[in-house]
Amino acid sequence: MNDIQMLIAGASANATGDKTFERKNPMDGTVATRAPAASPEDAVRAVEAAAAALPAWSALGPGERRALLQKAAVALEAKTPEFVAIMAAETGSGAPWAGFNAHLAAGILQEAAALTTQVSGEVIPSDVPGSLAMGVRVPAGVVLGMAPWNAPIILGVRAIATPLACGNTVVLKGSELCPATHGLIIQALQEAGLPPGVVNFVTNAPEDAGAVVEAMIAHPAVRRVNFTGSTKVGRIIAQTCAKYLKPAVLELGGKAPMVVLDDADVEAAVNGAIFGAFANSGQICMSTERFVVDESVADNFVNKLAARAVGLPLGDPRKGPVVLGSVVDQSTVDRCNALIDDALAKGATLVCGGKADSTLMAATVLDHVTADMRIYHEESFGPVKPVVRVKGEEEAIACANDNPYGLSAAVFTRDVARGFRVAGRIESGICHVNGPTVHDEAQMPFGGVKDSGWGRFGGKAGIEAFTELRWMTLQMAPRHYPF
Repeated sequence: MNDIQMLIAGASANATGDKTFERKNPMDGTVATRAPAASPEDAVRAVEAAAAALPAWSALGPGERRALLQKAAVALEAKTPEFVAIMAAETGSGAPWAGFNAHLAAGILQEAAALTTQVSGEVIPSDVPGSLAMGVRVPAGVVLGMAPWNAPIILGVRAIATPLACGNTVVLKGSELCPATHGLIIQALQEAGLPPGVVNFVTNAPEDAGAVVEAMIAHPAVRRVNFTGSTKVGRIIAQTCAKYLKPAVLELGGKAPMVVLDDADVEAAVNGAIFGAFANSGQICMSTERFVVDESVADNFVNKLAARAVGLPLGDPRKGPVVLGSVVDQSTVDRCNALIDDALAKGATLVCGGKADSTLMAATVLDHVTADMRIYHEESFGPVKPVVRVKGEEEAIACANDNPYGLSAAVFTRDVARGFRVAGRIESGICHVNGPTVHDEAQMPFGGVKDSGWGRFGGKAGIEAFTELRWMTLQMAPRHYPF
């Protein structure tokens, strides 16, 4: 079991009254982590520590911030074996997914290090003679980051790396489902030598989340909020931010369509489908949630997809590398089982897999799914995937857009011009032609539209999100006034 502490002003901290909560292993119910159950007052202390550290950190030269972030990237990737063990215990994920998380998260820190010298502005022509007018980007202030459990290292680092690069100080609120995983990120940053208070870490019991989060958002020092998680919780965060007039970046749920057109390379499409649908048991915000397949190639696609899916290694991630480890909890099993029952009752065909009686869920494909079935519209957020057969390009586009979400999408076709044309008509923040829906790079503008959120993480878009743009002028010649 992992006993962890919070980090406030550079020092380890317990919650008021030493209150704790437990995260249990989803497979066997053993206690994986015991973590502090912060009160709103504890959370405010973390914000105030970040506020106290802000003047010195924001004044630090970009080269010094860059060097510290580079050291953090090295320290974090060196902890990969620890991340593998902790993620298996807390979320049931397999070693390949944990290793990928650590590697990409280190890349996010490296990209953030490179951004320290890219926080720039512009000179803007002024109608006032002798006036030098500028748009200047400056640190926003304290940034509150909230990261989920499903890609915990990537998303935990993403919540704080670019804000730090821009000269902000941060508070990371760890997920209740993987507090030790998020705590290990903080350890790496501390080992890199970040000054006290620049990064702070708070954990809370699930029942206290609302009060803890609102206390931090309400604090005058918090100037930016970012949240990655469900659309349901994202709406609550958005409402709270609106109440206190705090800008937010929200990356929320998805129902990513993978469109397979009649001229697609079916082998390439199946390769992308297997990865996009079943990496981390389908528990990724970008996971392929719908295969929208032209009827002329559907039989071939479904047969090859099923042949690959049944061979995916499934098992206890603590006993060796697997593609499909445990899903995060029994509620995921219950939700997916209900989606399967509903689809089969309404005429879908079970191609492979099926209902599960434990958190070890096999790759499952349902064919002939129609709009009256729940799985057509609802996120499975598990390894249960529907195939929707369509006739022609227009019907494929209509099906891809027939959903309130809009995070990621993919289009497979041998005609790249056609692929770009179709991709341009799909309502999503991200779309890949001849690539899987699951893809991320630290320098890319990452985010969704519609119910998948607003704002963008990554690269220059991240700089825009986590800085203030100020208009500043310097009058260099006598100015004429009307009176």
